[in-house]
Amino acid sequence: MNQNNKRYLVAFIITGAVFGTALTVSTVFNNARLEQIRAIQENIATDILSLETQFDLLSELSCRDIRENSVLSETLADVSRRVSYTEEKLGADNAEVIRLKRQYTLLQIKDLLLMKKVSQKCGLEPVFILYFYSNEKDCPDCERQGYVLTELGDKYPKLRIYSFEYNLDLPALKTLLTINDLKNELPALVIDGKPHYGFRSVDDTKKLIPNIETLAATSTKQK
Repeated sequence: MNQNNKRYLVAFIITGAVFGTALTVSTVFNNARLEQIRAIQENIATDILSLETQFDLLSELSCRDIRENSVLSETLADVSRRVSYTEEKLGADNAEVIRLKRQYTLLQIKDLLLMKKVSQKCGLEPVFILYFYSNEKDCPDCERQGYVLTELGDKYPKLRIYSFEYNLDLPALKTLLTINDLKNELPALVIDGKPHYGFRSVDDTKKLIPNIETLAATSTKQK
């Protein structure tokens, strides 16, 4: 074998080794990523089952044990973060992500109905905000509106904020859209049963919330 052929052989071996190493590392990282996502999915499934059980328990509680900002708010928010993470890793079109989002949406609707019923029974005065958005890149202001609502939710614990993906294929969600006579003009908010379309800043959104001063005073006392 002449010198040139030796060089080609060595180069081929080195290239193959580098490619093989890269492939092995990539496979290891992908497997680790898949395991992490599977763990998150399992945790979400457990949280969903836990929430459904909590719904049943809350319906049996006395009024003294229930507040406008019940423990379900934090649990729902935690499930929402996990679903968002899974969507970020797998993509919005992933079948598992869509299944999880459908389950989470049903949980939100169940919580909304439960809290309305409990509020009437126990004389509570939470303010319900239904936020409808789109992930299909046809709503440039939806993300900004989400940040606004997060800020308001942190400041006013009595706000019950529910976020729904408008285009999600779910009969219960479509019924909710029909009940609120909501048009496909996003972002959209339903506050006190009245729809509002287009982006609203923090100050603009506060103007739509009934008795916002009372909520602020109550929130201050709770800190």
